[in-house]
Amino acid sequence: MSHVNPDPEPERTTGLEPGGSVPPGETPPAESSMPQAATREPHATQRGWAKAPLALIGAVVVLIAAFFLVYALVLIR
Repeated sequence: MSHVNPDPEPERTTGLEPGGSVPPGETPPAESSMPQAATREPHATQRGWAKAPLALIGAVVVLIAAFFLVYALVLIR
């Protein structure tokens, strides 16, 4: 793979002062992109909720529902 320098060559770029600085009111040259330098990020696989947290949430919901059911039955008597 050959490496290409993405920086502009100051001696061939218009609008640059000696030394490579940009005069006031002048737009600096744009940088070129380097696609070969970018790292690929693997896509995270989402499997949804694990079984243990769902079971724990379900158990808490059942316990709360049972508490209110028993509480309602005690109030009726």
